[in-house]
Amino acid sequence: MNLINEGSAGLVPPNRSSAGASQRAAEPTGNGARPDDGAGSGGRDEAAVSQFIERFAGVLFDSGVPRMPARVFAALLTADAGQLTAAEIGEILGVSPAAVSGGVRYMIQVGLVTGTGEPGSRRLSYQVPHDVWHRLLRMRDALLARWTETLRDGASVVGAETPAGERLSESVEYFEFMSAELPAMLERWDEHRAARRKQP
Repeated sequence: MNLINEGSAGLVPPNRSSAGASQRAAEPTGNGARPDDGAGSGGRDEAAVSQFIERFAGVLFDSGVPRMPARVFAALLTADAGQLTAAEIGEILGVSPAAVSGGVRYMIQVGLVTGTGEPGSRRLSYQVPHDVWHRLLRMRDALLARWTETLRDGASVVGAETPAGERLSESVEYFEFMSAELPAMLERWDEHRAARRKQP
C-alpha cells in the first residue's frame, strides 16, 4: 500500500523511473556529515541526526514517496527551529536549493508540508504541520472508502455466493470496520494530546 500517493484528489503519484536520475544527482556527495541546521541544536549529534534523516527517508521511499521529497520531509521533521528555507534544507542535505524545490513542491501538493512567507522578504520557509500524521490517516480513510466501494462492486460482479465473492465481501467488511473505527481512534488521540499538553 502506497503511503501517501493514493486516496485523495490532487495527490501526486510516485514516478521513480523518471525522477530517478535527478534524485541520484541530488544525493549528497560528501561523507554524510551535515552542518548545523541553524535551529538551536543544543549540542546534539548532527552526524547521528544526518544518519536518521537518510534512514527515515529510506523508509518513506520504500513506502512509495520519491527520495528527494522524503529527504526534505525528514530534514524538516528533525529541525529544532520548526521551519527552514530551501537554502537551509539544501545545506542540511548537501544539495542545491534548486534540488530541494521539487521535493518541497511535492510535499506541499500532498499536504504534508506547508510554506509561509517571511516578513519583509520574498523567501519562503517550510514546515511540517503539527497534525501531519492526523492528515495522513485522514487521507488513508478516504482511500479505504474508495477501496470498499470498488470491492463491493467486485463482489456483485463475481457473485456474492461464489468463493471469490465471499473473499471480496470479507474484504469489504474489513475495510468498513477499519473506516468505522478510525474516527474514534483519531478523536482519542486528540484527547490524549490535549491532556498531555496540560500536564506541568
